[in-house]
Amino acid sequence: MSARPHAIAIRCVDVKSPLQPIVDVHDYRRTRVFVSDGGELIGSVDIENACGPISATRLRDIIGRALAHAIMTRVVRRDLVVSEPPGLARDVRVTIVLATCNRPDDLRRCLTALQPERRSRDVEIVVIDNRPGPSSPTRSVVAEFPGIVFVEEPRAGLSYARNAGFAAASGDILIAIDDDVTVPEGWLERLVAPFHRPEVAVVTGNVLPEELDTVSQCLFETYGGLGKGFERFEVDGEWFRSLRGAVPTWKLGATANAAFRASVLRDPNVGVLDEALGAGMPTGCSEDTYLFYRILKAGHTIVYEPTAWVWHRHRRDLPSLRRQIYAYSKGHVAYHLTTLLRDGDWRALVRLGYSLPKVYAARAYGRLRGWSDYPLSLILLEVAGNLAGPFALWQARRRVRRLGPGARPRARHDVSLESPFTETPAA
Repeated sequence: MSARPHAIAIRCVDVKSPLQPIVDVHDYRRTRVFVSDGGELIGSVDIENACGPISATRLRDIIGRALAHAIMTRVVRRDLVVSEPPGLARDVRVTIVLATCNRPDDLRRCLTALQPERRSRDVEIVVIDNRPGPSSPTRSVVAEFPGIVFVEEPRAGLSYARNAGFAAASGDILIAIDDDVTVPEGWLERLVAPFHRPEVAVVTGNVLPEELDTVSQCLFETYGGLGKGFERFEVDGEWFRSLRGAVPTWKLGATANAAFRASVLRDPNVGVLDEALGAGMPTGCSEDTYLFYRILKAGHTIVYEPTAWVWHRHRRDLPSLRRQIYAYSKGHVAYHLTTLLRDGDWRALVRLGYSLPKVYAARAYGRLRGWSDYPLSLILLEVAGNLAGPFALWQARRRVRRLGPGARPRARHDVSLESPFTETPAA
């Protein structure tokens, strides 16, 4: 394989162990090293290795300079903390809700990675086939993994599918992940640990690129990717009310890797995902950002836990990336219009009429000055998506009125003994 100037190698090291040289990157000019400490992710560094190996000495020096503060902070905390921070009680049941749409290879990889996580506690996995039928390969893939609940949702749309999964779930904590992610060992317990605090309603985790081998994958990271950084933070109703501009829930994480307290989704002041928003609908996305909005509006707390990360497979080709970015841009405007029209939140107009155009102007200026590699054509595509957002939302609302509302989680005492969902037989 010859060197590709755009490609970035992805490697992982743990500073708890002696650092070893990275020698298998001769096909890459640059290497992104994700650094963990005892299995907990603390940051990343990019190294220009010019198709050569990276010595242990160089690796140590670069990590030391870039992540010294994060490493020392962890050392100090370890010295000061007498006992381990509390996690979620082991008797709390967790359900992983996994919606899929005709991607059997991704689904198989995802389910395979989830199996070790089921050993730590009582974990239920619900897989929703959003394109069921005789030709669907999803049921046969699910049958390879005993004990998984299988649900069919024929109405197209990620929100329809995930809501069906939430309705089928029996757990007290419901985790949503995408079928194109894989989880590392220990992910589950790190994600659910903050729920030991009763005020926490949602925990989101980091989403890291599994590979950056193609132009489109690298451009998606330049666009912003799905990760929200390596610093833990939390927001609540007070933060929600204190903002003068639109509530930036798109900065809080995504349902590619997020956990919800089941009782919150049964709260009439919150509800579930808006079926008019999200993939499979004309709006394209933002079903999760609007759910975060309603959870914060109801006064609950959302925690971003970066140590609970997953690996995501970005789109490998440019046409798929363009469709994705266009959909994200439509959904972003649809989200703000929803908060304006449904919640009467006039702060949305600040984003739509001022800060969003300002962002695009600054990005275009930076590209023209050579400060950024992000193509001007993609910036214009984002603007086109924004302009299409209002019509896309109108289309989506009409479709939902025609298809009807999706499934809703039922109160515990309303759950019947005869479930409409099927479970794969044990092997």
